[in-house]
Amino acid sequence: MGNVTEIHDNQRVAILADAQNLYHSAQSLYSRNIDYSSLLSKGVSDRELVRAIAYVIRADSPEEERFFEALQDIGFETKIKDIKTFGDGSKKADWDVGISLDAVTLANHVDVVVLCTGDGDFSRLCSHLRHEGVRVEVMAFGSSTADELVDAADSFLDLAEREETFLL
Repeated sequence: MGNVTEIHDNQRVAILADAQNLYHSAQSLYSRNIDYSSLLSKGVSDRELVRAIAYVIRADSPEEERFFEALQDIGFETKIKDIKTFGDGSKKADWDVGISLDAVTLANHVDVVVLCTGDGDFSRLCSHLRHEGVRVEVMAFGSSTADELVDAADSFLDLAEREETFLL
């Protein structure tokens, strides 16, 4: 992890939260949910928030509409994708391409992209953003975060080190 830029309070920040990845990590590690309000405030850290986007999957569970509304109340814009069921019964839904496209598009308008995910597929995105002069910060649970993602980012905040802050 090398520093492209240091943190200062007039940086423009975009927070991109991979809700599916965070949910599964918090559930499998702690059987708890993410505190998105804390995630947002810590991610912004007294800097200028340009966009906060939570990428969510609609799986037709009864609680999810309330969850989507809560994210919006906190200050996240929600992007919702329906889960796909294939002929063999398998299900798939992920936002990897959407998150990457948004990050690349936002790179011209922000100084910092905060990726809230542990998915190693985003390590190439980190390298690209940093090459473009954007600081990349990753927030996720260390034990379920790919090493290549940690290595590709300017900084990594392990949510597990502050459970009382980031878990409900």
